[in-house]
Amino acid sequence: MSSNKDSKWGDLLAEAKRERAERERSYREKALKLFPHVCGRCGRDFSGKRLSELTVHHMDHDHTNNPPDGSNWELLCIYCHDNEHQRDEVAQAYDQQDAGEEKGSSTTFKAFAGLADLLKDK
Repeated sequence: MSSNKDSKWGDLLAEAKRERAERERSYREKALKLFPHVCGRCGRDFSGKRLSELTVHHMDHDHTNNPPDGSNWELLCIYCHDNEHQRDEVAQAYDQQDAGEEKGSSTTFKAFAGLADLLKDK
């Protein structure tokens, strides 16, 4: 009985993987038609066999948000794409702040608070 249940889960998982691969091929093909084959970060040009190193980055990180005009996509090389996601992970690990987002100062220390009083005596 457990084997039948495992088989159903295996079939569902396999189908989900196939659908995801098909969806990825679909939006990647569209992105490659819409945009020049250049990394949006480092500016390297990709053609021929190296085109496989160019990936589609979802700017809002939602892989189901694939508008036909490509407004949620940018082409990044595999290195810049990895770096983009690592920056977000590090930022979230430190303070739940998106990478590149400014954070206000939370310090209360005032380095020159007593300077005026010290200079009065001189």
